[in-house]
Amino acid sequence: MSNRGVKGALYCLAIGAVALAVWLSFTSDLSAQERRAPHVARESTPPDLSAVVEPENRMRPIVMRYAADMRDMYRIYPNYASKERLERMEQFFTDWKAALKTIDFDALNQEGRVDYIMLDKKLEYELWQLGNDKRKIEAAKEHVPFTDLVIGLDEARRRFEVVDGEKSAAAVEKVATMIAEKTKEIEAAKAAGTLDVSIETASEAIRLSGSLSGTLEGWFTFYYGYDPMFTWWVKKPYELTSAAMKEYTAFLEKTLKPSGPDRPTVVGVPAGREFLQRELDAVLIPYTPEQIVAIGEAEYNWCIEEYKKQARELGFGDDWKAALDHVKNLHAEPGKMPYAVAKMAFDAIDFIREHDLMTLDQMAVDTWQMTMMPIEAQRVSPFYLGGPTIYVSFPTDEMDHAWKLMSMRGNNLHTSLATAHHELVPGHHMQSYTYPRWNQHRRVFSTPFWFEGWPLYWEMLLYEQGFAKTPENRVGFLFWRMHRAARIVFSFKFHLGLMTAQECIDMLVNEVGHEQSTAEGEVRRSFETRYNPIYQAAYMVGGLQLRALRDELVSGGKMSYREFHDTIMRNNNMPIELVRAMLTGA
Repeated sequence: MSNRGVKGALYCLAIGAVALAVWLSFTSDLSAQERRAPHVARESTPPDLSAVVEPENRMRPIVMRYAADMRDMYRIYPNYASKERLERMEQFFTDWKAALKTIDFDALNQEGRVDYIMLDKKLEYELWQLGNDKRKIEAAKEHVPFTDLVIGLDEARRRFEVVDGEKSAAAVEKVATMIAEKTKEIEAAKAAGTLDVSIETASEAIRLSGSLSGTLEGWFTFYYGYDPMFTWWVKKPYELTSAAMKEYTAFLEKTLKPSGPDRPTVVGVPAGREFLQRELDAVLIPYTPEQIVAIGEAEYNWCIEEYKKQARELGFGDDWKAALDHVKNLHAEPGKMPYAVAKMAFDAIDFIREHDLMTLDQMAVDTWQMTMMPIEAQRVSPFYLGGPTIYVSFPTDEMDHAWKLMSMRGNNLHTSLATAHHELVPGHHMQSYTYPRWNQHRRVFSTPFWFEGWPLYWEMLLYEQGFAKTPENRVGFLFWRMHRAARIVFSFKFHLGLMTAQECIDMLVNEVGHEQSTAEGEVRRSFETRYNPIYQAAYMVGGLQLRALRDELVSGGKMSYREFHDTIMRNNNMPIELVRAMLTGA
């Protein structure tokens, strides 16, 4: 073996020894009882019903009525590109705005006023979003000319019109003809170099084409086998057209989006400044997109200075990247991560109880579960996801060697320490536990600044309170805090047209310390899924809003930590500005 090989082997042995030592430090104190499954209660306690008393709120049944009406509207108009649906939904929201004006705002109590404001903003936003949807659908239909024909067949079925098998067969064949004609047209434009389609329109056309395949399938299966004349006429034309529709969706994916060696790793659609501003206004965030970016950059710089403190304590001087690299190598052995995550979760629960930070019902503590993230899901979600169930990302035997190493480093023991309570208690699981138990009518007003800001706020609080006991722990916390700051910067700059998706990936690798695979997964999650463009900023901005409110009320001596946190959770999901109004009476 060469000297390089010997040194490499010794390095691997050293890292393995360190990882084993850290792993043992996480697990050596786990007694048989402490290795309990989360759903096995340590004690039996009756629910405390003394707090389940809510002030009279005239708006509550009104909001519940709106939510039920809206749910039924979406149920009976499932075809999102339907002209009928778009027109009916516009009338629905307009009617509700008119009805809301009949309510005497001044006669409402504080709870009612908050709900009134949220419902008014919700209706305004829905009308604006509907207009935006119309614009995108109309542009996409140029490349999906059979949209109205397919939706028309399905809507006739929903109106219980008597189906004509022969006419239906002709309509289905016409869809296939339209596909063939449009395919030739697009190919000719591509060959002539005149095909000019925006990424937004291309993405919408691909989505629309795929959706219509499902619509036609639902229409066909409703009649097939039950109506003999329909079955006799339509079976063969449907089989051919259904296959053609699936092929056409794949054709659009290949032709309208960038392809070949120049195709980017992630293909996303910048939303633009106007869209970002409208989204921020809808959830009462009083900042411009540029100011949001500045907040992210300031938080990133704070993380750099805090990182350096931990790096010095670990013996790396000011080299925070070296400290992070050291921590990333402290990962669990294959197969051992679930037990480490469980201990982290229960440690956070014990810490919250010991410091009287929040009321934790035993039912909330006992009802979370754990599963392992499937390999394909890890391409988009390289880290944990959570709620009632925490999804643990860790290598599987099907990953190649490089991906396994990146996954283990990305989900090491110390960055996972912050993730466990973010996803479980007091984070997303606690939110999921609270949703149906307190002011559940407000779920219709859900905003990511509350949903993601709450767990991020707890990351800040527990860091301040000393939950992260070692410099390695603190480096793990700081990785996520820096990541949330970087999410603001890269996501908003992308949507403002100031960064490409590849530059976002490079930023996460070079300036945050991500592994290549986790960086690609994060950016893909941000831009290739249906996340709202402001979603990635919601973690840090929402957390900062809640921290500022805590400083005003708890540090100001007006509320205890327990009162502050319990009140926020029991008021349920809403814009943080209205959380402030609820807590301060302003």
